[in-house]
This record gives sequence, structure tokens and C-alpha cells, in this order.
Amino acid sequence: MDTIQTNAFVVLDYILKDSDGDVVDRSDEAEGEPIRYVHGYGMLVPGLEARLPGLKSGESKEIQVPAAEAFGDYDEELVLQVERGELPDPKAVAVGDELVAESPEGEEAVMHVLEVHDDYVVVDANHPLAGVDLIYSITVRELRAATEEEIEKAARELEEGEDGHVHGPECGHDPQLVSLGTKLSN
Repeated sequence: MDTIQTNAFVVLDYILKDSDGDVVDRSDEAEGEPIRYVHGYGMLVPGLEARLPGLKSGESKEIQVPAAEAFGDYDEELVLQVERGELPDPKAVAVGDELVAESPEGEEAVMHVLEVHDDYVVVDANHPLAGVDLIYSITVRELRAATEEEIEKAARELEEGEDGHVHGPECGHDPQLVSLGTKLSN
């Protein structure tokens, strides 16, 4: 396989910057990893994946992705007020903590604590990069035809809508599980 196309297994080195040019993430840091994915199965932010076809192994490119094609626009309705008593450890909650909320339907959402008050906390369920235009500087490190197993796994994850991330001690941030709160009234 000479270029990135559907069913290609791709390894990308990257530097991710926000619209101000500040580095948000990069694959060459101590904790960094290159992006490994099967092209065509929604494993990347849509705007990045849409701009990769045709690139060859060893090729580098700067790709601008508007917020709407990355992590979406910032949604004020996702800023919620949660009763402190609903938290697993109400006394220990602090600004900046990450929590995982579960809706009545069983869906999970990651939330970040913005404010801590005596009886409640204010959390933000937006992705930290919601509303941010992104700039990816990428280099195609590896490119080959994906194996049948890799394609099947990618198709299964696309069908299930999984992001491939399991929360817990292995993920490095071990968020607490809470119930979804009410919308913060303005």
C-alpha cells in the first residue's frame, strides 16, 4: 500500500497545537506515543482523518482542523451542578479533578471539576479541547495494509462507538464515578 487509504494501518508521529500555537500534545515526549490506527473507521478526530488520504510513508504535513471537525464546539449546557453528596468522596473533591458520570441509560461522560462549594460542585462535561481549532504536524512513520484482524477490530469499535479508552488505574487518571447532575442555570 503506497498511500493512506481505507484499510491502511498507519503510524503517525505528531505534534498537536491549539490555534494560539501552544503545544497540547506530542508523540515524542516521555509519555508520548505515536498514533496507530486503521484508516477509514473513525478512529481519529474526523477532520484529521479526512485530510490524511493520499499521504505516503515518510511524508510530513501540517493539518489544520476546525473545532467542529475535531472535538466539537463548546456546549454551555454541559456545565453541570452536582450535589457533593453524590460524589464517591465528597470531602476530597478538588478543582481540576476528573470524574466519570453515568447517565440513567448507562452512558459514561468524563467531567472536570471547575468549582467546589459547600453543598455542590460545578463540573464541565465538554472535552478539554471542545471549541478549539487544532493544528496537527504529522509525519507518516509507517504505512501498510491492515491485517484482517486489525480491520475487524476497527469495524467493531466503529459499530460500538467505542473510543478505545477504559478508565481505571491503567489509564493514568483513575476518575471517580458519579451520577449526572443538573444543568447549571445562568
